[in-house]
Amino acid sequence: MSITGIDEWLSTPQGRYVITWEQDKIDAVVDDLFGYNALQLGLPQIPLLAHNRIPLRQIAGENGRVDVLCDLRELPFAANSIDLVVLPHILEFHDDPHQILREVERILIPDGQLVVTGFNPLSLWGVRRKLPKCPDTFPMNGDYISVLRLKDWLQLLNFEVDRGNFGCYAPPCQNEKWLHRWHFLEAAGDRWWSFAGGVYLLRAIKRVKGMRLIMPAWNQKKAPAKALTPIIHKGSEKRGI
Repeated sequence: MSITGIDEWLSTPQGRYVITWEQDKIDAVVDDLFGYNALQLGLPQIPLLAHNRIPLRQIAGENGRVDVLCDLRELPFAANSIDLVVLPHILEFHDDPHQILREVERILIPDGQLVVTGFNPLSLWGVRRKLPKCPDTFPMNGDYISVLRLKDWLQLLNFEVDRGNFGCYAPPCQNEKWLHRWHFLEAAGDRWWSFAGGVYLLRAIKRVKGMRLIMPAWNQKKAPAKALTPIIHKGSEKRGI
């Protein structure tokens, strides 16, 4: 899936509106997470791990100014080696989102954290994609994934969804003045139709099912004591013993 136009979009009022909300929410989520290795996949234009305290923070991606240039379907990291992964708008703009999630599950340590952001198809942003004359550039050219669908994918990979947020309830306006006029929808949306935010954030934890030691079915019954048989010495019968 192409992400043509993302650089131009990030410099628009609409792009700043979305990224500002996401940066604030991600900062709040990752601020108290600790570990040794943190990884951001994609969107190298925005350092979303800047407020995290993990010492080694890297950005990996298929293009742009990244620390690790790689195919997101084959991440060059050892299994169970990453404490935190942030996935900003990767899944809905890639041809193989399932494989990316499988790779993320592979590299995360047990109880490692995953933070995903995406555009919500059940919102004014999702409706705009169905209307005539919809632009075919970022962000309208993505294959939006609903929160319920993403939760199903994560549960199949043994992730436990810990928390989530919806935001950006204003229509996808390009004009900054109109975005300000629709700002009142932020508070109203959180209260009355929280599921209809233009974007969402999900935080999930990788769970590893514990192994239970199965013991052999030992026979606990005690063997019956053998009766003692007296030994008869030769000649004892003759002596009357």
